[in-house]
Amino acid sequence: MPNRPRCAACAIFVALSALAGCGAADIPQGINDPYEDQNRAAHEFNKSFDRSVLRPVANAVGELPQPVLTGISNFARNAGTPANVLNDLLQAKLDDAAHNTTRFLVNTTIGIIGIVDFAYVLGLKPRDSDFGETLHVWGAVEGHYVELPAIGPSTKRDAVGKVVDTITNPLRWVLMRPERNVISVANGMSGLAARHRYGEMIDYTLYGSEDSYAETRRFHLETRRCLLAASAKHAAEETVDLEHENRACFYRQIHEAAE
Repeated sequence: MPNRPRCAACAIFVALSALAGCGAADIPQGINDPYEDQNRAAHEFNKSFDRSVLRPVANAVGELPQPVLTGISNFARNAGTPANVLNDLLQAKLDDAAHNTTRFLVNTTIGIIGIVDFAYVLGLKPRDSDFGETLHVWGAVEGHYVELPAIGPSTKRDAVGKVVDTITNPLRWVLMRPERNVISVANGMSGLAARHRYGEMIDYTLYGSEDSYAETRRFHLETRRCLLAASAKHAAEETVDLEHENRACFYRQIHEAAE
């Protein structure tokens, strides 16, 4: 009998290879939200969870000394770099893969397992990626908007990407459970620190806007599409500073929300 797992893996590889040859999907305009009622219910749950748990815990975490918060965020980001490298390779961005590999090696060694972003000092700025972007590069369409309970806004394509990134991060397969747990805690702390850092903008969106669901959806979709466009621009022109472009995408939406 044929080796079924091997045959299945080959079939998946062939399918992905065919998809990869289709070219990047167009970045859509407008809103595709056919499940708005369900999404609004998830949004209300997320608001309640934020109000009762995330916001107070994030404010407590925000009281930690800034060097501690920076170190935690740096460590978490460094731990996610191998996943960036994997996605760079899947997108055939070999320069970015080499760049991120160098960042990881420098920060893991000289930067004390990533606590200090020494690579940034050397001019090696972050070039983040994810499997949602990989699917976009391969030609998968954005799909409908979705708000996930306890996770937040996403799209059908990016929701799949989140699952794949969690499973395929190379560190997940080389580290034992105690070390993996440390990374999970660091990721959680980094997220809480970000909730505190952008608290004023998040509070306005969730509790100060006329329709927090519509505002959250607008912010997420426009920012994500801007980030994908910035990444494509960087891939076409190596001189484009991806970190600068990503910051511009984010702060543009903050500015529009404040108007």
